[in-house]
Amino acid sequence: MNKAPKTAITPTRVDDYPEWFQQVIKAADLAEVSPVRGCMVIKPWGYALWENMQRVLDDMFKATGHQNAYFPLFIPMSFLEKEAEHVEGFAKECAVVTHHRLEPDGKGGLQPAGPLEEPLIVRPTSETIIGSMYAKWVQSYRDLPILINQWANVVRWELRTRLFLRTAEFLWQEGHTVHATSEEALEETRKMIDVYADFAENWMAMPVIQGEKTPAERFPGAVSTLSIESMMQDRKALQAGTSHFLGQNFSKAQEIQFQDQDGNMQFAWTTSWGVSTRLVGALIMTHSDDDGLVLPPKLAPSHIVILPIYRDDEQRAAVLEYVGKLREELSAQYYSGRRISIEVDDRDIRGGEKKWYHVKRGVPLRLEVGPKDIDKNAVFVGRRDTGETKSMDRDQLVADVIGMLDSIQTNLFDRALKMREENTREIDNVDDFRAYFTAKNPDRPEIHGGFASCYFSNEDDLEPLLKELKVTIRCVPLKDNDTPGTCFLTGKPAEKKAIFAKAY
Repeated sequence: MNKAPKTAITPTRVDDYPEWFQQVIKAADLAEVSPVRGCMVIKPWGYALWENMQRVLDDMFKATGHQNAYFPLFIPMSFLEKEAEHVEGFAKECAVVTHHRLEPDGKGGLQPAGPLEEPLIVRPTSETIIGSMYAKWVQSYRDLPILINQWANVVRWELRTRLFLRTAEFLWQEGHTVHATSEEALEETRKMIDVYADFAENWMAMPVIQGEKTPAERFPGAVSTLSIESMMQDRKALQAGTSHFLGQNFSKAQEIQFQDQDGNMQFAWTTSWGVSTRLVGALIMTHSDDDGLVLPPKLAPSHIVILPIYRDDEQRAAVLEYVGKLREELSAQYYSGRRISIEVDDRDIRGGEKKWYHVKRGVPLRLEVGPKDIDKNAVFVGRRDTGETKSMDRDQLVADVIGMLDSIQTNLFDRALKMREENTREIDNVDDFRAYFTAKNPDRPEIHGGFASCYFSNEDDLEPLLKELKVTIRCVPLKDNDTPGTCFLTGKPAEKKAIFAKAY
């Protein structure tokens, strides 16, 4: 009997996917649980990855006419109460500040000095506080549109937390815009979901489906919510970004009014949209393998790591001189708008341990240089995505490095797309639907299911079945979805298909 190959991460994806995810984060030194319940500490390698995401997204936002600003972390409770559906949607997730200042309690401890006049909500999302400012800023149609984004942290008091996917505090951006007409606001909503899809596919190498949420899955208080949905390697869906058309719901609650060109007072039309550090979790689960993290080169904190190999001081001097010149030539080049980032790992640890350290961190290209390589004017090259290793002529490597990084980026996208296509099924009857989403081993469910593309007529009709199977309607795809059909459950006429899946 053949033994299973030894892997750097245990358990493997097949054996225990949730635990594998946690172990990849640990092995790559991305983040760890903090002393504060439900919160995480993002470590330098993980934060560098988030910073690269931020930079790219920030440029994309500014290229579409948006500016950055910052709004308060605390929101008066009365602000949330103005928009009933919004507050109902977030009430159970709110952290509330009720007291101010600390003073000695006479027993060696501390106690709050007194209650606040009004409780303050720690920002779960900023529609209400930003809307109150927009109400001051908007007087005339000439003040519109307002196109503002903020980079911030938010708090949602989650009961069950998981690093990068669902934590009590997380980092994100939230765009909030105001428009004179519904047409402009709808155009903004669609534009920003396109931006997110562009980022996911062309930077994260993560294929996504753009679609509209059903009423039950919609953002609280929104008229329409668009999302991008991606498939993780356990075939579950992950919502990777949302863009909301808020209609006039928030402008009426916050009294955002303007005088139109005819001199009449009108309520404005607003949008909001956001992505978060959940994207780091999405990237991990889309590309990583049983040896650890796999990073798309466009977002990797380091594109290349060089590992010098030598036995004595004489060899060390020659190898480091060779490595220094190689690094200089490689880092003089630009890949996807930034200079190629290169680490040289000259720590005094065993070569095998050093190699696996960088494999588990997902560095796209690993270069090993020793005296034998120098003699041949060569470099030993390892690709993280395929595991392929080979000796390359040094000058050829310098000439080909951009193409090699591009090849890794493309391969990761193609691999993820192939996985999604192989695990997406058209289903037209309830028996097949039930079988698709039912594990063969209910006590310890194996990886099963995927995306089901099905016609449906009414969300309420499906609720009992979806609740039983722990499946949700992820979205109604925006593209190639104009042919009517028949609901897979009721047999009633249906206008569109939806994507169904188990989800994070």
